[in-house]
This record gives sequence, C-alpha cells and structure tokens, in this order.
Amino acid sequence: MDGRSNDEEEEDARRMPRMTKISRHTFGSTSERGFSISVVENMEEEYGMFVWPCSVVLAEYVWLHRSRFSGASVLEVGAGTCLPGLVAAKLGSEVTLTDNSTRLQVLENMRRVCDINQLNCKVMGLTWGEWDEPMFSLKPNIILGADVLYDTKDFGDLFATVTFLLERSPGSIFITTYHNRSGHHLVEYLMVKWRLKCTKLLDAFSFMPSCKATSLSGNIQLAEIMLEEPSH
Repeated sequence: MDGRSNDEEEEDARRMPRMTKISRHTFGSTSERGFSISVVENMEEEYGMFVWPCSVVLAEYVWLHRSRFSGASVLEVGAGTCLPGLVAAKLGSEVTLTDNSTRLQVLENMRRVCDINQLNCKVMGLTWGEWDEPMFSLKPNIILGADVLYDTKDFGDLFATVTFLLERSPGSIFITTYHNRSGHHLVEYLMVKWRLKCTKLLDAFSFMPSCKATSLSGNIQLAEIMLEEPSH
C-alpha cells in the first residue's frame, strides 16, 4: 500500500478542530497494487463533511472497474468528502471535484484531502441548476455522484445539470449510488423528461467485499445512466 505514514496523519489530526478525524479507506491488496485513501471528516459540521455509506459503495465500484478509469476525465458532483473521486484520481483519472458553490468549508476540505493524499484534483463550486461560466469548460467521460438522490426538491436541478454535462461529451455516463427511498417515481419521471436511460442497476451487496458489506445498512443501489439515443 502507498500513501502517507500514520505519524504524518496523526500530526495533521492534532492540528485540526475538535470533532475532526482522519478516516482511512483501503482498496485492493498489495498484489493488486492496492492503496489507501485518507479522508478528513468533521462530525459537528454539515452532512458534506463525513463519509456516507453510498460514497464507500461508489468508491469500491470505481476500484473494481479500475481499468475503465485509467486516463478518463471524471467529474464528481455533490462530492462532499469526495472518496469516489479520490479513488478515480489514484487510478489515473483527471478528476474535478465539485460541490455547491456556497459550501465554502466543504470545498476547502476537499482541497485539504487532496493535499493529504498527494493528489492533483481540480476543486470547483458547482451548484445544480445554475449555469456558471466554469461549467462550460467541463467535458467529463464519467460523472460520479454518491447519495445525490437524497432530497427530492433538488432532483430536478441535479438531472438538469447532469444532462447538460452528458450532452457536452457524447458517450459519457453518470454513475450514482443511492438509498432506495420514496423518491423513486420522481427519479423515473425526470429520467424520461431529460431523455435519460438506466443502462445498469445493481444492488450494492452484489459487488461489495464481505468485510465492507457488513458495515452497510439499508437498500443501497448503483445505477449507470446515459442519454437516450436520438430517434430517427
């Protein structure tokens, strides 16, 4: 495994505010050229400052499909502690990490986590449903989103933003993990509205290693979503 030493991480933790910790997430084994990712979490802050189960699941999926991410252009939306995006960067992706433009503390934490893991990711504010100038420079092959289907009031803006990004890069895909909650019918409606199709739907327990699956709760699913082919 590569990465920083425990002594270096402990020194970083001592400099951080109360209730802040560094969690470590391991992917693969030494024989598989595995690695660990260190994430700064703050349990007193808003939900964007700690690692949710959907993020762990999506990060593991990225690792399992690592050949797909080597050299890819990856954008993580609603990234928070950005574990999936960091794994993609470790695998050789060119990664842009985004979260709501108003959540300055979350964006700063992303930069800190990139520094701790010695990863060169771009960090930018991206508010769903708003068309700021930096959005027009983005052409990702793969869009990642962990637990972004959380609050139904945000679903419309999320799908509008994802569709815009998919249209800018033909053949691109949106990979998201989510708890199967009551907003399922709204998701189906919005996918039809924005001409999106689900090309793969998996239960998290079908691919998670048993050592990680035991810590999961609820019905977590993973979906791969693309634009519908235009009809002729």
